[in-house]
Amino acid sequence: MRLKLEDRTSVNTQSQKVFSLSSPEVLEGGNLPKDYTCDGTGSTLPLSWNNVPASTKSFAIIMSHIPNEKETAHWYLELYNIPSNVSSISKNNTNIGTNGGNSVNKNMAYAPPCSKGPGSKKYTYTVYALSDMLSISGSITRDKLLSAMKNITLGSGELNVIYSR
Repeated sequence: MRLKLEDRTSVNTQSQKVFSLSSPEVLEGGNLPKDYTCDGTGSTLPLSWNNVPASTKSFAIIMSHIPNEKETAHWYLELYNIPSNVSSISKNNTNIGTNGGNSVNKNMAYAPPCSKGPGSKKYTYTVYALSDMLSISGSITRDKLLSAMKNITLGSGELNVIYSR
């Protein structure tokens, strides 16, 4: 079946409108710069997202690492209630959104990855577009945040990075 020019344009436009996450510091599948780890300054990675789903009221971001199928996820960053008019966070952001906990030191702040053991490890940043703001209290774990977002997630985008010591 041959597509008319209008159909091809529509297909191309549709494929370009994927909700996505990126960083000016690292490409998808690239090496996480040392500055954003425990071996550097422990800065938070600047992130931006585009092609936001309609009806988005807020965003949440999680940075996690799943060592293997037998272990639970480790998480380093939870940021939620980012207003819908925000499309990026800067390096070392401290004034946009609400910080959740992390699995490293249990503080309500970013904990830079400190890759243990030999070999490269994959870390995933995920941005979630939400149809509402979140009302969460107490200790915020990755599972608690994912559960709170379960029925209000409109879409998500990922950025996977690699780090090895």
